[in-house]
Amino acid sequence: MARTYLLAELAALLEAELIGDPHQEISALATLQTATANDLTFIANPAYKKYLPATSAGAVLIHPDLIEEFAGNKLVVKKPYVAYAKATKLFESSRAPFPGIHPTAVIGTNCILGNDISIGANAILGDGVKLGDGVVVGPGCYIGDDSVIGNNTKLAAKVSIYHGVSIGSDCRIHSCAVIGADGFGFAPDAGEWVKIHQLGGVVIGNNVEIGACTCIDRGALDNTCIADGVIIDNQVQIAHNVSIGKGTAIAAQTGIAGTTTIGEYCTIAGAVGIVGHLTITDRVHITAMSLVTGSITEPGSYSSGTALGPTKEWRKNAARFRQLDKLATRLIKLDRNCSGGE
Repeated sequence: MARTYLLAELAALLEAELIGDPHQEISALATLQTATANDLTFIANPAYKKYLPATSAGAVLIHPDLIEEFAGNKLVVKKPYVAYAKATKLFESSRAPFPGIHPTAVIGTNCILGNDISIGANAILGDGVKLGDGVVVGPGCYIGDDSVIGNNTKLAAKVSIYHGVSIGSDCRIHSCAVIGADGFGFAPDAGEWVKIHQLGGVVIGNNVEIGACTCIDRGALDNTCIADGVIIDNQVQIAHNVSIGKGTAIAAQTGIAGTTTIGEYCTIAGAVGIVGHLTITDRVHITAMSLVTGSITEPGSYSSGTALGPTKEWRKNAARFRQLDKLATRLIKLDRNCSGGE
């Protein structure tokens, strides 16, 4: 269960300047609108400033520029949203994992298990699996032969790790994620498909978070690689031999086709489609539902598709879109005629 903190304790833990009562007790986090006297809240977006005068929060994480807007207890920080993120760890209320190895777990031969591990009910470890110290394997997980998982990595219930997968330290993988399934590789032959057996693996760095039901396929020959600090949302498909650079964030329902390289500190919004065999440079932002069909060589924000509008208006625009080629040809001819054919 989450514990109660004095405001002075929170100020020290969050490296914040305390303005107010150091003995104020804080037992939970809440929004500005719903907070009560024992709650800590935050304001990161000035648009929510209107809620400050009326909030009942015991204290507010607040930027120095806004301290005059609130008369109550304040924890003053330059990055309130980051401070809030750190505070969520302090108020985490989930129960501790099962200590040790559950009697119903199945452990293969020649496994190496670190100290202080947790292996939940009905989990299965293949032969030659290596788990570092503090690893948590949730109920019903499967870890294939010769896979390696680093210190303090946590697998939620029913995660499937295929054979020969390497996962670093301090990672978190959510339920029903599948790491190391075969890539979608087939060779056409006289109307039939000949399977290309996927001989590579998956290598995941440290401090990576992978959402529920996300699939990361193993490489055909070389490995599929996910670098340190990457965060991946739910229901993302990452195909064989994709490489994703350090600190990149990928939102839900994005699909990345095979042998694509994505740089460092990119952000890819929801439902983006990225075709295979292309390269995206560092610090690129791709907006929601965009289709990326070519390499991106310059940092910046990129979009595709048309914006939502009233259906009647959208239909007219769609019809005109189909006429663009003809209109462009006519304009070119008109320009040539006006310029005397030069």
